[in-house]
Amino acid sequence: MYIESVPNRQSPPAVLLRESRREGGKIKKRTVANLSDWPTDLVEGLRTLLKGGVAVERAEQALTISRSLPHGHVAAVLGTAERLGLPKLLLGRRSRPADARSRDLVLAMIAQRIIQPGSKLATVRALNAETAASSLNGRLDLGEVREHEIYAALDWLVARQPHIETALANRHLSEGTLTLYDVSSSYLEGRCCELARHGYSRDHRADRPQIVYGLLCDPDGVPIAVEVFEGDTADPNTLTSQIDKLKRRFGLKRVVLVGDRGMITSARIREELAPAGLDWITALRAPAIRQLVDAGPLQLSLFDDRDLAEIAAPEQFPGERLVVCRNPELADERGRKREALLAATERALDKVKKAVRRQRAPLRGEAEIGQAVGAVLDRHKMAKHVEITITEDSFSYRRKTDSIAAEARLDGIYVVRTNVPAETLSA
Repeated sequence: MYIESVPNRQSPPAVLLRESRREGGKIKKRTVANLSDWPTDLVEGLRTLLKGGVAVERAEQALTISRSLPHGHVAAVLGTAERLGLPKLLLGRRSRPADARSRDLVLAMIAQRIIQPGSKLATVRALNAETAASSLNGRLDLGEVREHEIYAALDWLVARQPHIETALANRHLSEGTLTLYDVSSSYLEGRCCELARHGYSRDHRADRPQIVYGLLCDPDGVPIAVEVFEGDTADPNTLTSQIDKLKRRFGLKRVVLVGDRGMITSARIREELAPAGLDWITALRAPAIRQLVDAGPLQLSLFDDRDLAEIAAPEQFPGERLVVCRNPELADERGRKREALLAATERALDKVKKAVRRQRAPLRGEAEIGQAVGAVLDRHKMAKHVEITITEDSFSYRRKTDSIAAEARLDGIYVVRTNVPAETLSA
């Protein structure tokens, strides 16, 4: 038996319960009942029964929803990791069966860090079935994850770090390649980190201990190696270990190390890079640029019709190439920023001047006035452009127009210095 809907001209179709049979090579139909007056859900229920199904009162009774977990972002992250070869890179060739579990936990931590960053405890909660935040556990088939396993996996990863970095270097670095290096820092809460020290804080949290870390990349910015240092380590002092990595562990004989002017200083070039036989690219600091202008090799008229020129200064920088650049947008920005800082400094100094001149409880004493003025100048770093006069009961200031004009002449100008020959790299 089956249910058939038969068109009925301008009227609604007729819903018929029919049976069919074959006689003499022909199919004959017989109408058992007219179901046109039945409600639609009742007709569909009967249709389901005739097909061998089970009819229920409501559709919800046929489904049991146990849980629904977000999955798309997990698939995207793990799929990208697979295309990058990350699982094989983490595990290595000489691995034990127990290493696979650590590898999967590390993959889960990496994916969770991208999907929803949090603490290690939050990661454990996001992975376990009762509190799962996504399908990540199911995709990696981790089962139950305990806190101590997460920390043990991190210890496993630290032991694997040299092998992973060497594999990345083999993949992305070659003889004579450019290698980018820079340093940053992060402040910490707590007192248990053995590398935590008070140092120069890029987070502007000098009240907190910090760690310093250096990142080594290929010319496209692909990370190759990372190293963590004590929080009071100066940027240039991190170069020694990077040179050791490049020369000894990665086995590269010729490398061009690229770093900013605070990283690759003249002292580091003389004491570390030159003895190691490394080429380098860095930049000059503002005082050195000013000396080039005063001594003559750098003529500002070079920029009348172009924004880049190569000069030589054999007395100050023997055997080096100096590529001088001028960026008009940067010049405008530096001029705007200097004027804004000067205006902010003058507003704050005017408040000190009012405190000295007020009738009631005026600010008195050369030391006290100097302390208030020093706090203002230290905040905006404009002491070089302001002339201060302080006595026991008076205070005045004025802008150093000559100093401001001299600095403005060099706005937007920077000088790249390198020992790489011109036939290897053009200006």
